[in-house]
Amino acid sequence: MRFWDTSALVAIVVSEAATSRVRRWMAEDGVVVVWTLTRVEILSALARRRRAAPRAAARYLVARRELMDAWERWTEIAAVDLVRGHAERLVEGYPLRAADALHLGAALVASDGDPGSLEFVTLDEAQASAAEREGFRVLGP
Repeated sequence: MRFWDTSALVAIVVSEAATSRVRRWMAEDGVVVVWTLTRVEILSALARRRRAAPRAAARYLVARRELMDAWERWTEIAAVDLVRGHAERLVEGYPLRAADALHLGAALVASDGDPGSLEFVTLDEAQASAAEREGFRVLGP
């Protein structure tokens, strides 16, 4: 079981330098855990890429469809109040953007107080550092 940040999931549906590595991790993961707003973040990333490269619109529509199909199989953390409480603490202690703190907060909720029981997948350096300091084993940058 692994908690997946948006940065890693985008690399699943869009070709990036880390795509092969991240797809391998995904293939090994029996239970994909995500924050409830991750889907919006990924859709935003896909829409930005589509606007930047209109000729590739068909490719991004395929990526969107793949995301929506995969989303149905993933475990979604939607406990907003609990996640927000963790995120508020995290932004005080680490140089994290709000969305990154929310992901890490969702991972803390998913781990049920035992970060060592859950791997955290991210391609973001600051988030990876904070996750390690919180006790997660990180797959990432």
